[in-house]
Amino acid sequence: MLELWHHGSSVCAAKVRLALAEKGVEWTGHYVDILAGEQFDPAFLAINPRGAVPAIRHEGAIITESTVICEYVDESFPGPALRASTPLGRARMRMWTKLVDEEVHPAVRPVTYVTTHRHAILARGEEAVEEHIASDPHPLWRERKRRWIREGFAAPDVADAVGVFQRLVRSMDAALEGQEWLAGESYTLADGALTPYANRLEMLGLEALWHDRPHFARWFAAVKARPSFGPALFAYLPDELRERMRADGRRAQPEFRRLLASLA
Repeated sequence: MLELWHHGSSVCAAKVRLALAEKGVEWTGHYVDILAGEQFDPAFLAINPRGAVPAIRHEGAIITESTVICEYVDESFPGPALRASTPLGRARMRMWTKLVDEEVHPAVRPVTYVTTHRHAILARGEEAVEEHIASDPHPLWRERKRRWIREGFAAPDVADAVGVFQRLVRSMDAALEGQEWLAGESYTLADGALTPYANRLEMLGLEALWHDRPHFARWFAAVKARPSFGPALFAYLPDELRERMRADGRRAQPEFRRLLASLA
C-alpha cells in the first residue's frame, strides 16, 4: 500500500490527497506536524532531506515533490485520467502546475504566516519563537520567517505575495471564460494543483479577490462540489486549526483591504 507523509494544513500535501482521492487510491498516512517542526526530525529527514511534506513510498521507492507525486500517482494507478488527453491539453496543464511550483507556492507561505501562523507561534513565548525559527536548516528561510513572525503584514515580501494571488485569480478567470476546466474540458492535475490554494485564500478571508471574477467563482464552486474536496482538504485539518485560521483571516481583513488597495 502507498504510504503518505503529510500534514493537514499543507497545501502541497492536499494536492496529493486530492490526486489520490480522484484516482480512488487507498493509502496509509504518517502525520508530520510541521507547525511543531517535526519535518526537521532526523527520522523524517531520512525520508525527505529537504524537510518538506508531502512524500510518498510506493513499492519501496520514496518520491518527493507534490507535482511529481501527482503525475506519478496518475500514471501508476487505474482510475480516471488526471492528465489531458491531447498534447496541447497536457502542455496547458503543465503550464499551470509549473506556475504553482514557481510562483504560487512561494507566495502562500508569507500570506499564511502573517495572517495566522505567527499568532500561534508568538503565543508559545519568546523561547519557543526562537526555537521555531532556529529549527529551519535554511538560513534564508530562517530570516524570512523571523520577519513574518516579528513584523507581520509589514514584512517586505507580503505585499508582493498578495499581488501574486491577485494576478493568479485574474489569469484563471480569463482562462476559464471559454472552458470548464483550466486545461480544457476535463478535470486535470492543473485543477487539483490550484484547488488547495483557492481554498487557502477562502479560509484566510480573501474572497474579495474573485468577487468580480465569475469564471473563477464558477470553477471554485465546481471543485468544491467534487467528492474528493472535503476529504482531501479538511479530513486531516484539525477543527481547532481550521477555525483559528478562519478567525485570524477575519481579524486580518483591514490589512488585506489596505494591501489590495495599494495594488489596485
